[in-house]
Amino acid sequence: MNICVQLLQLLCRYTNYESQKARELSENPYASLLFHWMVRVEGWDVQKVSDEESEQYFHSRPRGSQIGAIVSKQSTVVPGRHVLHQKYKELEQKYADGSLIPKPKNWGGYRLTPHAFEFWQGQKSRLHDRLRYSPCEINEQKVWKVERLAP
Repeated sequence: MNICVQLLQLLCRYTNYESQKARELSENPYASLLFHWMVRVEGWDVQKVSDEESEQYFHSRPRGSQIGAIVSKQSTVVPGRHVLHQKYKELEQKYADGSLIPKPKNWGGYRLTPHAFEFWQGQKSRLHDRLRYSPCEINEQKVWKVERLAP
């Protein structure tokens, strides 16, 4: 699998739809991503993934993460950490029998549709290596155009 395909799989992020980042994406659905390992992904737009895809991903996560997603009203003020722990313990006991933990209605994924990937590798000389991959069509086939950028 080539690196661009692997990166495309990373471009879906899941969150509480009532969180600050979700509210910001609702108002302005354009984004870029920067990974700490020197990759920049520029996107055209960000859209919610289907509820079915969010459901599938939710149930692929560890049960503790599923419970945490229900307990956390992301980006809201809480009176103390003890409140989160108490709610977590209550849900942990409720689902101790191994029954399916329901995905919260306000939780799901966002997918960035990329229009470019840039890979950056620093050099001591400051003549850094920068390669940009952009989707394009050649002879009706979708391919990635590769361009070397000045540092």
